[in-house]
Amino acid sequence: MTDQAIAADPTPQSAERKTDGTVFAVILAIGVCHLLNDMMQSLLPAIYPQFKTDFGLTFGQIGLVTLVYQITASILQPLIGLYADKRPTPMALPGGTLFSLAGLVVLSQAHSYPVILVGASLLGMGSSVFHPESSRVARMAAGSRPGLAQSLFQVGGNIGSALGPLAAAVVVVRWGQSTLAYFALLALLSCAILWNVGRWYGHHGLARLQAGRTARAAVAPPRGKALQGIAILAILIFSKFVYMASITSYFTFYLIHRFGLSVRDAQLHLFAFLAAVAAGTILGGPLGDRIGRKQVIWFSILGALPFALLLPHASLFWTGPLTVMIGLILASAFPAIVVFGQELAPGNVGMISGMFFGFSFGMGGIGAAVLGRLADAHGIAFVYQLCAFLPAIGLLAAFLPNMDRAKA
Repeated sequence: MTDQAIAADPTPQSAERKTDGTVFAVILAIGVCHLLNDMMQSLLPAIYPQFKTDFGLTFGQIGLVTLVYQITASILQPLIGLYADKRPTPMALPGGTLFSLAGLVVLSQAHSYPVILVGASLLGMGSSVFHPESSRVARMAAGSRPGLAQSLFQVGGNIGSALGPLAAAVVVVRWGQSTLAYFALLALLSCAILWNVGRWYGHHGLARLQAGRTARAAVAPPRGKALQGIAILAILIFSKFVYMASITSYFTFYLIHRFGLSVRDAQLHLFAFLAAVAAGTILGGPLGDRIGRKQVIWFSILGALPFALLLPHASLFWTGPLTVMIGLILASAFPAIVVFGQELAPGNVGMISGMFFGFSFGMGGIGAAVLGRLADAHGIAFVYQLCAFLPAIGLLAAFLPNMDRAKA
């Protein structure tokens, strides 16, 4: 039966059968574009040490740069997702990459702090379009394996985030700020790929999403329990991404301050952490498909607690393994969180995706700004002593609705 015929077969059982097939070509395409997008985005924090030296910035000012970037990358996301749920716009995907291109060009030529803020905001706007729409496409192409699809989609971003500091260490630190403009060419490659994804989205993806929505609505919890579950997931995102912000924004400074590492060596440690985040993301989604998303969320956030508590007291030798374990365990939560939220609100896949991605960006930005102020006032080591307790918030996962029992 064709995709057009799916809409004419409204029963949950038939709808589920028609969306069982996983379209790996589409998932791979958006995963590659996620890699390119997040590689471009992660160049910004990776060159913070250079900006700090060249412009004489304080930790608080660096935190404000992150805040501006994260706010523009977060506030628009749920609005774009909500709009896409009501009026799908497949070609918004390639169009959004132009904001990232403009942001990198501005940052490459920035000669004052306000211009850095402008470049950061443009970079954030590129993400605000990309993430909710791409997550919707991952759900469209997922079939019966939404966790796997989210993991493959998200791991592209995590690999890109890991490559960003490496690219900054090899290229930008060596040849200067102006080389950021060359990375803007990646936006053009992403635009070309997303143009083809947008065509599939319009011709086939929307029908698959509607059919899958019919099947998921049959097992969705009551509205009150769904809202409670979404609120708990948002709190868990807060704990995860504020802790992540402490690593992505300030870990290089921590290593330089405590162990006397060079900027390049510190960025290589950051690369190892982000590579572990990528590995954890790959594991989280498929495990959620197999053993249940609630179990994965419970373990992945709370399981990082002992390693986070040890980190501020570890030697340089143990700091690397501890941060790798933290990244591996903590990152496995997010694919499960996104799919869990989509199952709680099956009629609002775009809005939930945008809200969760946007909230994660916003919490990261606010966390970076607050942690920057704390670092200025009390020292960078204090930040990691305080953040070590954030994973304990994972205990709230016990109050999530049991979606697996509902499906059974």
